[in-house]
Amino acid sequence: MGPVMADLLGPVLTETDRALLDCSSLGGLIFFSRNFTDVDQLQALVHAVRALRPELLLCVDHEGGRVQRFRDGFTPLPAAGALLQRAEGDVALATRWAREMGWLMAAELRAMDIDFSFAPVLDRNGCSDVIGLRAFAEQPEQIIALAGAYIDGMAEAGMACVGKHFPGHGSVKADSHVAAPIDPRPLAQIQADDLPPFIGLADKLDAIMPAHVTYPQVDSRPAGYSPVWIQQILRQQMQYRGVVFSDDLGMAGAAVVGDMLARTQAALDAGCDIALICNQTEAAIEVAKQIAPWPTVPAPIQALRGQPGSDRVTLRDSERWQKAQQLAVAFERFTMLAKP
Repeated sequence: MGPVMADLLGPVLTETDRALLDCSSLGGLIFFSRNFTDVDQLQALVHAVRALRPELLLCVDHEGGRVQRFRDGFTPLPAAGALLQRAEGDVALATRWAREMGWLMAAELRAMDIDFSFAPVLDRNGCSDVIGLRAFAEQPEQIIALAGAYIDGMAEAGMACVGKHFPGHGSVKADSHVAAPIDPRPLAQIQADDLPPFIGLADKLDAIMPAHVTYPQVDSRPAGYSPVWIQQILRQQMQYRGVVFSDDLGMAGAAVVGDMLARTQAALDAGCDIALICNQTEAAIEVAKQIAPWPTVPAPIQALRGQPGSDRVTLRDSERWQKAQQLAVAFERFTMLAKP
């Protein structure tokens, strides 16, 4: 097991997928919508992976709103930003809802033996094209309250959390999936506007994912490639001891340092523990063949494994699931009614 995380080509294992799973430096898999048709298929795929590599971390982007990879058979979850909107600014009410939505998301995934979701988003709802309602709020203190409750709900369902996108993606407009965003603000302003949720929730965060954003007044390199951000600010100044994932190294914002091997090495050299390579399975295999596995799996990474949860039938029979599912459905109706 090692510091490379990649993905599968489709809903069943292919020979290429099996070649990836043969790589000793593979530490985990991230699932996408193309890996899902229904819950039975997903369960079979997870079982097939576990039979070959039971130690791998299995994860997914399952925030809610427009970022929810599994749909049919899963509860449609509200976007994080819908909670405070629906509560009409009542932070206490939105916080209670956040805890239940965090628990619901995590409980449904743990019932399928998915270890964790890359959640929650700790960015502020500022000017970003890609963040928006993926963020809980605009004000740091509101983000801390809501995301903290969401993390508590995840933990109650046996799931670790990943805060993203350090030190904050919400204040830069460009989308790092398709561009290389630059945030020209000074460090003092970033510390005032964007860093507080990461600082305030640092003790709760099992893992953190840096942004593919460059903050040139701090470092000329994007945060995910920056020893200044990861080693000096996150590790030394903030005393953060959890796992650091790179964001997807296949994104345009990550392309500034060369080919996939160069990107992976740059992320690991900067201080990332796991390099995430999505939508480029062949490249991931080539990288995994050249990156050494861990001699032993670091304890913070072992801690990302999901805790035992209820099976789907038991979960759906539970009172908490039924109430949380009804709440999520009510959000969906509210969102539909609110559309122009």
